[in-house]
Amino acid sequence: MQKAGRLLGGWTQAWMSVRMASSGLTRRNPLSNKVALVTASTDGIGFAIARRLAEDGAHVVVSSRKQQNVDRAVATLQGEGLSVTGIVCHVGKAEDREKLITTALKRHQGIDILVSNAAVNPFFGNLMDVTEEVWDKVLSINVTATAMMIKAVVPEMEKRGGGSVVIVGSVAGFNRFPSLGPYNVSKTALLGLTKNFAAELAPKNIRVNCLAPGLIKTRFSSVLWEEKAREDFIKEAMQIRRLGKPEDCAGIVSFLCSEDASYINGETVVVGGGTPSRL
Repeated sequence: MQKAGRLLGGWTQAWMSVRMASSGLTRRNPLSNKVALVTASTDGIGFAIARRLAEDGAHVVVSSRKQQNVDRAVATLQGEGLSVTGIVCHVGKAEDREKLITTALKRHQGIDILVSNAAVNPFFGNLMDVTEEVWDKVLSINVTATAMMIKAVVPEMEKRGGGSVVIVGSVAGFNRFPSLGPYNVSKTALLGLTKNFAAELAPKNIRVNCLAPGLIKTRFSSVLWEEKAREDFIKEAMQIRRLGKPEDCAGIVSFLCSEDASYINGETVVVGGGTPSRL
């Protein structure tokens, strides 16, 4: 009986260990000592992602076009005991992209993670009214700058034996947001950018995936929800009858950057409350 009891106790302990591991109770800091760059990360989705990566153990470098925004974000996150620094970076400027990378290398001697979140949306209206200048600006920041940012970090990730890139796209890449034609098109382009980079960088042990948020309630998306009638209309298209919060996007990005996602590459994960999301 004693032997049977010891055997049963051993199985119970083993089962509890499995349960705790699967629930994350024994898994601390899955991104421990990883170095992460997050563009446009002083507000909204980018800020929530930066916070979560740091909470999960990463050393995070945040960035924004304005120094006061960088200072505020860094002060907030450092005040929470997180390893976060920041620098001004306009992703459309090659010299700013280089400074962001140089800052990470000086402070942390490497780069493991890039979250490309920067985007612009300077137009609201009919597609036939979009000027060439608007097209140039949207595609330059939302698509070209993303590609150039990835290109710039790849050599540093190679030195670390690999890395993870997450491109922040949008459900608008699958299912258009009304009156946001150039933005929608740029986000569809990011789906293709993800697939192409993922295939080319896989031999370097660098994974590239895409996050496609639905309508997340941020200052950036306010044109879509500040009128209650428009917000109610959008909610009707969702299975979960609410707009998303920035924090709804953060956990999946941390997962995609972790070893738990080591066999996930070239995928787009939709976080959209059930919004239709297929081309």
